[in-house]
Amino acid sequence: MRRTQLYEIHSKTAKMTMFAGFEMPLWYKGIVQEHLAVRNSVGVFDVSHMGRVIITGKDSEHFLNHVITNDVSTLTPNSALYSVMCNENGGIVDDFVVSRIEEEKFLLVPNATNREKDYNWLTKHAEGYNVKIEDVSDKSAMLAIQGPSAEKALQKICTENLSKIERFKCASAKLADVNVFLSRTGYTGEDGFEVYVWDASLEKPEKAVKVWNAILEAGKAFGIEPCGLGARDTLRLEAGLCLYGNDIDENTTPLEARLGFVVKFQKDSFIGKNALLKQKEEGVKRRRVGLQMIEQGIPRQGFKVYNDQSEEIGQVTSGTFSPLLKCGIAMAYIQTQHAQEGNVVNVEIRGKLAKAKIVPFPFYDVEKYGYKRKTP
Repeated sequence: MRRTQLYEIHSKTAKMTMFAGFEMPLWYKGIVQEHLAVRNSVGVFDVSHMGRVIITGKDSEHFLNHVITNDVSTLTPNSALYSVMCNENGGIVDDFVVSRIEEEKFLLVPNATNREKDYNWLTKHAEGYNVKIEDVSDKSAMLAIQGPSAEKALQKICTENLSKIERFKCASAKLADVNVFLSRTGYTGEDGFEVYVWDASLEKPEKAVKVWNAILEAGKAFGIEPCGLGARDTLRLEAGLCLYGNDIDENTTPLEARLGFVVKFQKDSFIGKNALLKQKEEGVKRRRVGLQMIEQGIPRQGFKVYNDQSEEIGQVTSGTFSPLLKCGIAMAYIQTQHAQEGNVVNVEIRGKLAKAKIVPFPFYDVEKYGYKRKTP
C-alpha cells in the first residue's frame, strides 16, 4: 500500500479508498457536493499518486518524438500538450500531458496505474539517445485546483499574474512562499491549474502540506472544497475524458478512442505509426462514443449495448450518474456503423434493456460549463 505526501491530512477528514495501489481520498463531504463545487466554483485535488518523470539532454525532443504520437517540437519552453504513447501495434501504453520546462527539459505525467510501466518503457526505448530519464514522483507532490474560480482563488497566494498563463501553458511561481511549477490544464473539463511542489518528498512533505492548506484558505471565499477520486471520476466522465484501464489500454488505438488529434502522421516515425496508418487507411471498426440515458438506469463498465434488432454492437467502458445532468451517462465502444450521434441504442442494465442516445463529448452545455463557458 502506497501513500501520498498528504495522507495524514486525508486520513483525518476523508473516506479513503484503494486506487492503483495507493490509499487515496474517495470523498470528503460527498461526491455530488465536491463535483458541483468544481463545476460551479472551485475544488482542489491531491493527485500526487500520478507520476512525474523528468527527461533532459540534447536528444530529449528527438527521443520524445520517437516514443509519443504528438509532436513536442511544436512546444516552446513553458508550454504543454496532451499525447499518448503507443506500442508497435498502435495500442495505447498510456496517455498523459507533456510540458516543456526548458529547451532540453521535459516533464511527463503518467497515470498512477502506469508509473513504473511508463518509466520502464521510456528507459527501454532510450538506447542510442543522449537523454537522462528521472522518476521524481516520490520527491515531489502534485495538486490540481479546478473550477471557474480556480484562477481567482490561486491568485491570492501566487506571485505570478495567473491571467497571463494561457491554457496549456506553464510557469514557475511561488505559492505561499513555496517554489512551485504551474501548468494550466486539467482533468475535469473546467479551467484550472496543476501545482507541482518539487521539494516535497514522502519523507519531508511539509511544503506540500503548506501549499494544500494555503489553497484551501485562499479558496474559502469562493466555497472551495477538497475533492476525492469519486468527484474526479464523475467530472472527467461528464467532460468526455478517458480513464486509462477503463476507456483506453494497450488493446485500444487512439483512432478508435477518438484521440486522432494527438497522432501526428507527418512526423518521420514514432512507435506504432505503421499500425495506425494501416488502421486509418482501412477504417476503424469501433469507436468511442458518449451515451446519455433516455430511460432510467445507470450504465456501468462491462454492460453490453444493443441495436433495435437486439444485436450486440458494443460495450460500456465507464458509466455513472451525472450530478449535473441528473441522469445516467457512459462511454462505450460501438461498432462504427452504429456510432453516429443521435442514434438510439439499448444498454443492458440488470437484465433489462434501457434506451440511451449517442451524444457528443462533453456531455454538458459548453456555453454554461467547462473552460469554454460564456457565463461568468
